[in-house]
Amino acid sequence: MQISELIEQALKARESAYIPYSGWAVGAALLTADGKVYQGCNIENASYTPTNCAERTAFFKAVSEGEREFTSIAIVGGKAGELPTTYCGPCGVCRQVMMEFCDPKTFCIYVAKSPEDYKKYTLEEMLPLGFGPADLGKK
Repeated sequence: MQISELIEQALKARESAYIPYSGWAVGAALLTADGKVYQGCNIENASYTPTNCAERTAFFKAVSEGEREFTSIAIVGGKAGELPTTYCGPCGVCRQVMMEFCDPKTFCIYVAKSPEDYKKYTLEEMLPLGFGPADLGKK
């Protein structure tokens, strides 16, 4: 799959964001090792703590359907009703979820403003010295 296509799917997922408090819409598109894409959007809650990020929504959808191998994720975010004007990186909690399921050296994170304007990072670059299953002798 082309990176531009993955970003397009993240932009589409962003349209479903439930953001009555922040007005900040985020979409994510997670690519599995076998080529499936799982979309996610951010879902806010009045008490804030139960709010779920787009990245975790995509991961939890995929994992709940049996997926365990992922290659990359595209993330877009910005003010609702407007095209993204900044790069929207994953929060620390989302990076930790990625660490649970992904190889930090090879998993790619694309933060984008558009299908043509994006930056690419590995999970290791975004979460140096990350703690994951390997640290517990599980992988």
